[in-house]
Amino acid sequence: MRSTSSAHARSWLTRAETAADVPTVRALTLAAFGRLHEADLLDGLRRDEAWIDGLSVVATDPADPAGTPVGHVVLTRAFIGDVPALAMGPVSVHPDHQLSGAGSAAVRAGLDAARSMGERFVVLLGHPTYYPRFGFVRASAHGIRLSIDEPDEAWMALALDDRHPLPSGLVRWAAPFGI
Repeated sequence: MRSTSSAHARSWLTRAETAADVPTVRALTLAAFGRLHEADLLDGLRRDEAWIDGLSVVATDPADPAGTPVGHVVLTRAFIGDVPALAMGPVSVHPDHQLSGAGSAAVRAGLDAARSMGERFVVLLGHPTYYPRFGFVRASAHGIRLSIDEPDEAWMALALDDRHPLPSGLVRWAAPFGI
């Protein structure tokens, strides 16, 4: 999955994460969030049955011959009620590349990879002004519920295929999320 995305007059290459990328992705996640929680979550997801090969996607700068990841997204198995879905997150961009389009490129590539695998639905807790650009809408408007108390505007969902509307129900996350 090599694709090019441009935002803010910058192009990014995207591809599935490789085993060699894991230490760099952990470091960029630590740098992006400034704490261990998200990097440790990512490590836990890698060891969990919810992990789906090909749905951990990195963005790299085409000018970097080493192809060092600067952006990353992961989608793991979740359920809306009994319906298979994906949970997106964490999404990380190294601070030196934030606001450059690297995160958007990784998110778009991750969603495209999920579509190509026949996945239908994605849920996430995230910034309410960032994720709607990818088609995410308020999950509660579709009867999709959380078992924890989070701001309604940060709780979002996306149908990857217009032929399949979002189901309703309580979301079950991968165990490492602790939800």
